[in-house]
Amino acid sequence: MHRIISFGEIMLRLKSPDHERLFQSPVLEARFGGGEANVAVSLALFGESAAFVTALPDNPLGNAVVQELRKYGVDTSMIKRTSGRMGIYFLEAGANQRPSNVVYDREGSCISRVQAGDFDWLRIFSGASWFHITGITPALSQSAADTALEAMQQAKVSGLQVSIDLNYRKKLWNYGVSAPQIMRQLAAYADVIIANEEDIQASLDIKAHQIDVKTGVLDKEVYRTLAVQVKEAFPSVHTVAITLRESHSADYNGWSAVLHGKTGFYQSRSYEITDIVDRVGGGDSFSAGLIYGLLNFSGDEQRALEFAAAASALKHSVIGDFNLVTLAEVEQLLKGDGSGRVQR
Repeated sequence: MHRIISFGEIMLRLKSPDHERLFQSPVLEARFGGGEANVAVSLALFGESAAFVTALPDNPLGNAVVQELRKYGVDTSMIKRTSGRMGIYFLEAGANQRPSNVVYDREGSCISRVQAGDFDWLRIFSGASWFHITGITPALSQSAADTALEAMQQAKVSGLQVSIDLNYRKKLWNYGVSAPQIMRQLAAYADVIIANEEDIQASLDIKAHQIDVKTGVLDKEVYRTLAVQVKEAFPSVHTVAITLRESHSADYNGWSAVLHGKTGFYQSRSYEITDIVDRVGGGDSFSAGLIYGLLNFSGDEQRALEFAAAASALKHSVIGDFNLVTLAEVEQLLKGDGSGRVQR
């Protein structure tokens, strides 16, 4: 068992029922979710010792978050409780040619007001093997970005492996700096970078000219070149994993990934996901699967990549942000042909 720390925001998720438009009926489904918390839940369900660090309001909403995370085995002992509010996001699930829509109400949330020095990172990282963060937290505010940078720097000093899912969110970068200004600083302290093609271009300002993210056409050799460019720009990075989504419609996606690691360039099995239940958290489940694989598969990068792709493919069958699948279920999918049918 490995000790893995993640840091970021968890929000109240309010979703319209089924595929209704927001407020089409006077009902919203309430759950919790957020990139780094989603990773912690997945890793806990895989049997790892996962801890989530954040700032939450000291009120019944904050209490409910802590209770929900503990239910899945996540260590919440280092969460900072303070005055303030929890961020909210409203989700309207797409269908067929109508894409999903997200509306944020998270300005001024507790996590956006944290300051460098608020967390005792030396204590938090004691006994840990890995630290994970996403590009969502530094997009919230300058002080959150400063805290994220502080955490990554201390993680490196403490000898942890550091991963960052770039997770570019255009709607969030609105406090007067561009994403590359902040994200390139953070990437300099990463060992593993996880992203899709748009994340790399928008967050790191690294372009592969043959990529057009709007066409839905994937040329995996282009992604090899893109990964090499990332590693050349950030010498501390030894692994770049890129998820590849082919969006045929809101309900039907192709899903695969590539990885440029210490031992070579690898491509995962492709999954045709023809009946998406909920794609929110798909990237986070990939991050969790990759972390698990890199920690547990003795340097077998192909196997780690396949595990991550399978875990994230399964996430599309689970309602909510959290990927509530087990280690055995991921392994079962890997034994089959990718369709869910097990080869015997």
